[in-house]
Amino acid sequence: TLVFTVVFGNIAGLPTDGMPKFLFYMGGNICWHYFANCLTVTSNTFITNRDVFGKVYFPRLCMPFATVLTELINFFVQYALFVVFVVWYATRPDPVIHPDWRLSALTPLMLLQLGVLGLGFGIIISALTTKYRDLAMLVTFGVHLWMYGTPVTYATSLIADKYPRLLGLYMVNPITPIIELFRAAYLGTKVYSYSYNLLSIGVTGLVFLLGVLLFSHTEKTFMDTV
Repeated sequence: TLVFTVVFGNIAGLPTDGMPKFLFYMGGNICWHYFANCLTVTSNTFITNRDVFGKVYFPRLCMPFATVLTELINFFVQYALFVVFVVWYATRPDPVIHPDWRLSALTPLMLLQLGVLGLGFGIIISALTTKYRDLAMLVTFGVHLWMYGTPVTYATSLIADKYPRLLGLYMVNPITPIIELFRAAYLGTKVYSYSYNLLSIGVTGLVFLLGVLLFSHTEKTFMDTV
């Protein structure tokens, strides 16, 4: 967060919708890193657990689900620190942020969606890497590239102001509406349209369903290819 504040906020001067740069980047980072960690770790499920999978049978989906749950520990540590800063900024004599505590009640749902989305993409990739090992090498690079297509280092208003025709396409990215809603809840930034959040939920469900189907198909024969 400090690096993002210095590089993107101070040097590059990217917009943060008038929010304190540190809080703006911290809010985006904790959401993104939870999703990214769920994706990258679960994408190696078959490779890292092949010895265990080859010795005894148990529902293979337990492993990626366990990853999503254990990553919650990191998230809650970061989230607790974030809330401390939010309260400090919000209770100053002339606050620059205006949290919407009604929206903040949706945090468990936002967190659930981030975990399910990361799980869905992760198990799709894990199923593919049993045949295409080189795909695993591209995951980390792809996740970092994806981050720059998501409002983690800049505000969505940058796209809305400079490329208004691309805003709808930009919001199709399922992570974008979640981060926007999270910032709206805790910082009071603008929510462009709640319909984008419904679209994001639909994409999340589709990705997760596709991932479970592909994972279930792959687990029957993966020991022949791993």
